[in-house]
Amino acid sequence: MEIARSKQGISVSQRKYTLDLLKETGMLGCKPSTTPVELGNKDQMFKGESVDKTMYQQLVGKLIYLSHTRPDIAFAVSLVRQNMHNPCRGHLDAVYRILRYLKQSPGKGLFFKKTEDRTIKVFTDADWAGSIDDRRSTSGQQLADILTKGLSERSFNVLLSKLGLIDIYRPA
Repeated sequence: MEIARSKQGISVSQRKYTLDLLKETGMLGCKPSTTPVELGNKDQMFKGESVDKTMYQQLVGKLIYLSHTRPDIAFAVSLVRQNMHNPCRGHLDAVYRILRYLKQSPGKGLFFKKTEDRTIKVFTDADWAGSIDDRRSTSGQQLADILTKGLSERSFNVLLSKLGLIDIYRPA
């Protein structure tokens, strides 16, 4: 993880990790992609023959780690991680699409602007209203300790339930 401080703020990125991942997967010389997910092509992810599950899980695990400093790939990674149990060629193609996207900007990361305001503001629309049924965002709310991990609203609610906690602010 590379951390750089300037008069404007602090930037956090994983450029070396990204380049090492591209080299490891043979994607260092690939043609870059401008988006991490092929728009309107989510159904294709579920097609094709089975692929090596262990290799797929290792790649997705590395992308999950990288997504902690790359919110721009968080939605795409959330899609590919849903199929860790039985990945097919379409799932692997989606992983390679994310890698091609990373190729075009390996040094992207987080920037924390220097300010007196201690409020953290986060804006995202990483799946571009991706639900085919109602055109709503499928990523839901994102609760995160930005430097370690993020939880989707569903994962957060499951965690609350397992811990026996209730959200007193949630409508009944």
